[in-house]
Amino acid sequence: MHQVPRYAVAEGLDEERRLLERIQHGEGECGLLLWRPREAALVMPQRMSRLAGFAAAGADCQALGWPVALRDSGGEPVPQSPAVLNVALVYALPPRESELTRIENAYLRLCQPMLDWLAGMGLEGGLGEVDGAFCDGRYNVTLESRKLVGTAQRWRRRRDDGRHVVLAHAAVLMENQREPMVEVVNAFYQGCELENRCRAGSHIALDECAGQVWSHLDSLRDCYRRTLAEAGLDLE
Repeated sequence: MHQVPRYAVAEGLDEERRLLERIQHGEGECGLLLWRPREAALVMPQRMSRLAGFAAAGADCQALGWPVALRDSGGEPVPQSPAVLNVALVYALPPRESELTRIENAYLRLCQPMLDWLAGMGLEGGLGEVDGAFCDGRYNVTLESRKLVGTAQRWRRRRDDGRHVVLAHAAVLMENQREPMVEVVNAFYQGCELENRCRAGSHIALDECAGQVWSHLDSLRDCYRRTLAEAGLDLE
């Protein structure tokens, strides 16, 4: 059983960025990074730092034990902590793949291995939006109609051949920390006088459905290898 590396949140985001840059610069066609935060943080897009009330809301989050960290991509605030597994999948668009379907295909290549992984544990996952979930989206991976995994993408182009390169990211709630996560996200929204609110009951953690969740990561890597091989992509 391989242990995933543990990083400070900013370090983990930097590792993802470096993987994206390597594939963008032609150093391989595909890469996969699994990592776990060493501490808690509330991660959100740079644009939110311009909100009125941001500094005060950030201080409120800090007081709850969740300092604010900023990321390059869009979306909404996402809590990160040692309860979360981060999955970063990076690949260059296969030469014969249509540009028109690249975004949907990237989400499916990120999510299908998750669904296969859950099935291997006897769990039936799904995809879709969940009312009341933080950073909600069509490509949430769900269990029991609640959000287990959040997903996002970032795209760049290679300079040499112009091919698109994607960083597809997933955050998996491995351990039940739903209540404090929702508390800090709602505290941030309230501090910035935003109407958004989320609910703990809209989320689920893997350890609520399976035991020894951190021991299953080798099988998750195998699921990614199989899915990517079908597209002619070989993991490093």
